[in-house]
Amino acid sequence: MGLTRIADDQLATIVTTLEMRERPRPRPLPDSPLRLVPWNRPDPAKYRALFARVGAPWLWFSRLAMDDAALTAIIHDPGIAVFAATDARGIEVGFLELDHRHASTCEIGYFGLIPELAGAGHGRWLMAHALMRAWTPGVTRVWVHTCTLDHPSALNFYRAQGFTATGRTIETFPDPRVLGLLPLDAAPQIPLLASRR
Repeated sequence: MGLTRIADDQLATIVTTLEMRERPRPRPLPDSPLRLVPWNRPDPAKYRALFARVGAPWLWFSRLAMDDAALTAIIHDPGIAVFAATDARGIEVGFLELDHRHASTCEIGYFGLIPELAGAGHGRWLMAHALMRAWTPGVTRVWVHTCTLDHPSALNFYRAQGFTATGRTIETFPDPRVLGLLPLDAAPQIPLLASRR
C-alpha cells in the first residue's frame, strides 16, 4: 500500500459512480416549502452564480472554468434540463441538472442546495423531483456520481434514495482556489497548500 504525492496546487478525490437500473416505486413527494422551476436556456452568468453558491463549499468549479460559449452549449442543449429550487420569495437556493443526451440513460449531472438548507429534508424533496423527471420513457439507467470532497453525507444519501455504487475512480485537478475560480476561504475543511497564481 503506497501513497502518491500530488503538487501543492492540486487536489485529489475519490469519485464514486452510482446508478439505478429500475424506476423506483412511486411514493408521495416529501413536504418542502421550496418550488422547482424550469430554467429554460439559463443565462450563463446567473447559472454560474447559483452553481458557485451551491458548490463552493465542495469546490465545484468545472462550470466556473468554462467560457460562456462552452457553458451555453451545454446548458442550452435540448438534451439538458436545468431546474432552480426557489424559496417562498423566489430566490434560487438550489438546482438540478439532468442530462438526457445519451439514449436510454439519464445522468443527474448536478444536484444541490445551498449549505444553509442541509439536513432539513429538502434533499429528499429535490431527489424525488429529480427521479420523476429522470425516468422518462425509454430510460433504463439513471446515474450520478459523488466524491470525497462532497458533503460528508452525500454518498449515504444517494444510497438511501435507491442508488447502487458501481465504481470508483481517482480524480486530480488544479485547486480552483489557486486558479482564482473560487475564493481562498472556500471549503475551509480542505487545506489550501499553495498560494494563488
